[in-house]
Amino acid sequence: MRPAAGLHRPPRLRTGDRVAVVCPSGPADPARLLADCAVLRSLGLDVVLGEHALGPARSGYLAATDQDRAHDLEDAWLDPEIAAVVCARGGYGSARVLEHLRWDLMAGVAPKILLGSSDATSLHRAFATRLRVVTLFGPMPATAGFGPAGEPPDERTLAHLRTTLFSPEDALAFTSAHPSAPTPGRARGITTGGTLSLLAAAAGCAEAAPAAGAIVLLEDTGEEPYRIDRMLTQLLRAGWFAGAASVATGSWTECGPPGEVAAVLHDRLAPLGVPVLTGLDFGHGQPQLTVPLGVEAELDTEAGTLTLTSAALR
Repeated sequence: MRPAAGLHRPPRLRTGDRVAVVCPSGPADPARLLADCAVLRSLGLDVVLGEHALGPARSGYLAATDQDRAHDLEDAWLDPEIAAVVCARGGYGSARVLEHLRWDLMAGVAPKILLGSSDATSLHRAFATRLRVVTLFGPMPATAGFGPAGEPPDERTLAHLRTTLFSPEDALAFTSAHPSAPTPGRARGITTGGTLSLLAAAAGCAEAAPAAGAIVLLEDTGEEPYRIDRMLTQLLRAGWFAGAASVATGSWTECGPPGEVAAVLHDRLAPLGVPVLTGLDFGHGQPQLTVPLGVEAELDTEAGTLTLTSAALR
């Protein structure tokens, strides 16, 4: 399998590998975070926590100061004993750490796995543009991705995460029980994107590389249809979608009536004239499949599938 478009593929995980769980965004509930780290350990991993992962929180919505959150992320990335860096949760704050990271040092080490979603979209975009590394948009400890508080993780979510991390060649195809194709067709490109609100917030920033030639992945949570419209319109007016090969969307959890969301997506995306597939199983819903960003894939609306042409990890 060939590597994708010049991005470096990190090594897959093996039993006993050490992974670091950090909080680059909002604070995690300590009890829940520790419980979900035990879930990661059940996969055969040696889990360590970033120095500030358990707080104390700053200003109620940040896990620690910008400098401390950046320190934990950078320290884990630079540590040769760490095979993967896992974001504990989203919320808000990842964009604030970007200016505090020493990208020159981080670019000088071998690539490793970055796993996270939601607010971690800011990190995915920056790691792609600055470090040229494939990343994983997937479930995080201390979030519903690992199951509701006090309940076991969703079986399909955890199984797919395990397969992606340890046997990535067996996690190439993505679909759902009810995919929809508002704009039919087939296209090939490099996966990019993430959570819509974070992509819109990054418009005009250094890490907001345009989606030309890409399969754009979009999802979000808690955004009303008119706000989804506003964010898509912002990205369209900024030229971010120009030259995109296709669009695939995941869950729109608590985003209002599904029919209204579907109508907004069709209204804003159909004029691109590229294949659009909606309803795939990634995002904030359950199951939450782990989708690689920065790998070549093929979108087929007739089959209702997004299929990677190469494994995300080597």
